[in-house]
Amino acid sequence: MEKQPSRAEAFALLCEYNKQDSLIRHGLAVEAVMRYFAENAGEDIEKWGVIGLCHDLDYEKYPDQHCTMTRKILEEKGWPESYIRAIISHGWGLCSDVEPIEVLEKVLFATDELTGLITACVYVRPSKSILDLTTKSVMKKWNTRAFAAGANREVIAKGAEMLGKPVEELVEETIIAMQKAADVIGLRGEIL
Repeated sequence: MEKQPSRAEAFALLCEYNKQDSLIRHGLAVEAVMRYFAENAGEDIEKWGVIGLCHDLDYEKYPDQHCTMTRKILEEKGWPESYIRAIISHGWGLCSDVEPIEVLEKVLFATDELTGLITACVYVRPSKSILDLTTKSVMKKWNTRAFAAGANREVIAKGAEMLGKPVEELVEETIIAMQKAADVIGLRGEIL
């Protein structure tokens, strides 16, 4: 039986390698989304959450070696290969040749970029809150390629296809997951 890294260990590691609030909040957002999808699928919520939390572990310090350095760091820390593989697979086709195969990997691949797009949509709302964000609002921004241009729509669409979901359904579920963590990820805004 492989030793599972705890959520506390994962968060400490994330903060050791990332000092930017935006990257830490992104890790927390992806963690929340992974936990939500794990719960709905009857999967290991802790494992999925830890993987979501640490998926961009190396991004701040080693942006040109994204995913490669994460593997090195996590191997040195003795993390299980299943965790490392899942994390590396989120960069498939961009900075990794590890294809998402497991449902966990497909969810991470599909929702990583999507959490960024959703966060950008929240920032332009009058309320600055995820709590009143709608799928329709995100889909309007989806077609405006200049908006949140860094959020790769092709990756999101490919991930949704891997999961057998329409993009709109993936967006809706991801919004719900992020709403549950609104305070933790700093997206409660002006809604009381």
